Amino acid sequence: MTSQTADRFKPFGTTIFAEMSRLAAEHKAVNLSQGFPDFDGPDFVKQAAIDAINQGHNQYARSPGQPILVEQLAERFQSRTGLEVDPLSQITVTSGCTEAIATTLLGIVNPGDEVILFEPYYDSYRACIAMAQATPRFVSMRPTNGRFAFDPDELKAAFTDRTRAILVNTPHNPTGSVLTREELTQIANLCKAHDTIAVADEVYEDLVFDREHISIASLPGMSDRTVTLSSLGKSFSLTGWKVGWAVASPELSAAVRSAHQFLTYATSTPFQHAAAAALRDGGDYIADLCTQYRTARDMLATELDALGFGVIVPEGTYFILADHSAISTKLGVDNDIDLALKLTSEFGVTTIPPSVFCETKDLCSSYLRFAFCKQEATLTEAIRRLKRLND
Repeated sequence: MTSQTADRFKPFGTTIFAEMSRLAAEHKAVNLSQGFPDFDGPDFVKQAAIDAINQGHNQYARSPGQPILVEQLAERFQSRTGLEVDPLSQITVTSGCTEAIATTLLGIVNPGDEVILFEPYYDSYRACIAMAQATPRFVSMRPTNGRFAFDPDELKAAFTDRTRAILVNTPHNPTGSVLTREELTQIANLCKAHDTIAVADEVYEDLVFDREHISIASLPGMSDRTVTLSSLGKSFSLTGWKVGWAVASPELSAAVRSAHQFLTYATSTPFQHAAAAALRDGGDYIADLCTQYRTARDMLATELDALGFGVIVPEGTYFILADHSAISTKLGVDNDIDLALKLTSEFGVTTIPPSVFCETKDLCSSYLRFAFCKQEATLTEAIRRLKRLND
């Protein structure tokens, strides 16, 4: 049959996360692919959602966000960045950070503009740029001194007089790098020189292990040219709630809202009330979660290294990129996609092949992405199965 899909979406097909999770279920594999925990978020937050429902908070929310949540977000943003924002005019609540990315790009980018993104990239970036009818320009992140980093000269060359925005994801998915102040300053200086907007995806801001997370909006001259995006899901293990937000100047917020109002219009009302409770009272939960994830990261990294993977230990997020060259040579496999399929079907462990997040050929084809946002028993079982690689 003739495809009925719009041309702008034809290059993307089905998202790799849905495809690998489908294969994991088909083969009864341990799913270390899609980045969702296999445990629930805190009980007090779930109870807050139940209470909100029972209290009648079940109709349309205020389109840019319920006052109880945006006021909490304003306090949170100020405490983390030192920037005071007006909760009603500068914060927009979205249906997850993925919607925040789409509404921001659709709201600020015109057809023919250019948008810079670092590769490997979160897959929705590329599709959202296509929806905005903009042109992507890619800057590669490569292993450098034990972490993934970009080349400042390559970054500088990516900026042109048509550059409207740059997507800055820190902590970075899938590499696990947490951009340093020096790296962010390089980006900020180019944004100011080229009158470019920084779209800062900071969904993993609480999941940082070896560096300090810095918001680019807090750097000199960047508060009025940055849209800072984040969400509840990663910090509170509630990825299915899809509560995200965008913080920006009143002018940039108006641009974000111009698209948001015609996409989802508003985000789930009771979950917004519960999100406010999470942000107000969830500090101890986040601290404990970081400790749990640091332990999981170190255990999985050690075991993967012992199996023959070349592990780059992440500074943040809950993903490990590991070089599979020795393993794929042993198994007679040529690339990350084929190896991910083989590990799922023959060894019962599912990962993500990160080459699908790259425009540059072979940039990440020698790596696999492992998610460690799982219970200890899940990771232990995955390692038990992978040890068959050395049989």
